[in-house]
Amino acid sequence: MAEINQFGQQVGDALPDWQGAGLLERKTLSGRSCQLVQLSAELHSAELFDAFAQAEDDRDWTWLGSERPASLAAVHAWIQNKVDDSALVPFAVIDRSERAVGVVCFMAIDRGNGTVEIGHVTWSLRMKRSTVSTEVVWLLLREAFACGYRRVEWKCDALNTASRRAAERIGFIFEGRFRQKMVRKGRNRDSDWLSIIDGEWPAIDAALQAWLKPDNFDEQGQQLRKLESFRQ
Repeated sequence: MAEINQFGQQVGDALPDWQGAGLLERKTLSGRSCQLVQLSAELHSAELFDAFAQAEDDRDWTWLGSERPASLAAVHAWIQNKVDDSALVPFAVIDRSERAVGVVCFMAIDRGNGTVEIGHVTWSLRMKRSTVSTEVVWLLLREAFACGYRRVEWKCDALNTASRRAAERIGFIFEGRFRQKMVRKGRNRDSDWLSIIDGEWPAIDAALQAWLKPDNFDEQGQQLRKLESFRQ
């Protein structure tokens, strides 16, 4: 029921106990199939250069802000830029081989309003469309909501339909399209915005945990039930 103020106007729900969200730290987040560890140019450059080199072309970098690094030195610089950015909480994705196979960050962190974005999502072929990619996002969502954030955002190029589908599969809700939001690589970018809010998280969390259980996968690691089925 909408609340009416002294002027007869509808106003948002009162949050009398709101003190802001907690600090998102550069620390290790552990799952069954992967870990997220503090990103390091010294520790992860060679492994990520090797992982990114597995792709035959640059198609996975089309909608990203940077080009695929062409050398080990370029990967080192690319990583160091993220590490040095105090506005980011950057992670390397470590799979069961104990090697770095991707990068992801918390960004656009607004503790006062309790909002944060999952961004700088850079998966190598070694983790795309895998249990790892799903568990990484679950670990980030779990951490954000545990730290008191009210809203976690996902943004992507409106033409990057794979990114939007991946977010919606997890449970992110499409909110709208920001037309001509930016110029990227000399081209216009319209940006799609999606989010999960704290009231939605318990059901999404339960579905993700059920999907990630080992008994949902066969001996070849193929899922027995789709994630969507756990939300029905």
